[in-house]
Amino acid sequence: MISLLIVAGYVGWSAWVQPPEQAPGTVTPPSQGGSTQPSGNMGTADPSDVSQQEQPLVRREMVYNILLTATDKEGVRTDTMMVLSYDIPNQKVGVVSVPRDTLTDRASGKNPKLVYGSGGVEQRVADISDMLGIPIDYYVKVNIKGFIALVDYLDGVDFYIPCDMDYDDPYQDLSIHFTEGMRHLNGQEAMEVARFRKNNDLSGYSDVGRTQTQQKLLVALAKKVLSWNSLTKVNGFVEIFNKYVSTDLELNDMLYFASQAINVDISSGVETATLEGRGDGIYRGNTYCYELDAEKTVEAVNRLINPYDRDLTLEDMNLVRAERYMS
Repeated sequence: MISLLIVAGYVGWSAWVQPPEQAPGTVTPPSQGGSTQPSGNMGTADPSDVSQQEQPLVRREMVYNILLTATDKEGVRTDTMMVLSYDIPNQKVGVVSVPRDTLTDRASGKNPKLVYGSGGVEQRVADISDMLGIPIDYYVKVNIKGFIALVDYLDGVDFYIPCDMDYDDPYQDLSIHFTEGMRHLNGQEAMEVARFRKNNDLSGYSDVGRTQTQQKLLVALAKKVLSWNSLTKVNGFVEIFNKYVSTDLELNDMLYFASQAINVDISSGVETATLEGRGDGIYRGNTYCYELDAEKTVEAVNRLINPYDRDLTLEDMNLVRAERYMS
């Protein structure tokens, strides 16, 4: 998505590129094996929400939701998942990170954690749409090598590392060693900072802390992209995108979004959040499941990624509660 900003910054496509299509205005949660409302579902209506619940869900025009994902080293699991909402008329961007171990409504016998399961990124789109009660219009998936290549092509990025990092994982070929403070990161270093979660002594931060760091890193990269003004860089971005990114966006769709996105004020027009909850849940024998905080999830979705003309309620969503907790 960052590379798209650069492409449109130098090419006058807006005269002929048309706005992309939006997903249907009413969400129909996908079937995932016959289970509709598990015993742990948190969709209990608040009486004060009844009148609002009866109102139809009508999509606002020119407001799009896109799932941004990044895969792990093997290129299989979508370790990072963010829903980006782009409100074109108001030039506002909301980004909400969904922790990888979030509980989903799946049939008994299937791993309930969001990151796992068959179906690839298309299934993650269905999972998150069902969970949060929102349509997702498109997806963009990038692998680790693509992220490294992009940062290196930008000649690195200045970034404040939020804490001391001391972690080694030979299996994933990770050796992360940084001290807290401002640093100029190359592609490999930026990837390491983005993937860090804990130190060798188990101190550090959780998946939520990691997603917050990832969001700040993406904003820093976007600011650098938008500060460039050289046509000579366009071809390199296109090559990186073609090699490392998969998406269901058509070329005209990408050009349209990019031609509009150059008008976004990164400093004031972008807001990020991570869905809060607790990660010590146990559900159908699976441990360390992430249970979303219902109230905070409804608030974050409505504030940042709700494409409808009325607020969503808990009844519009499909949040799953853990059966018990490890602590």
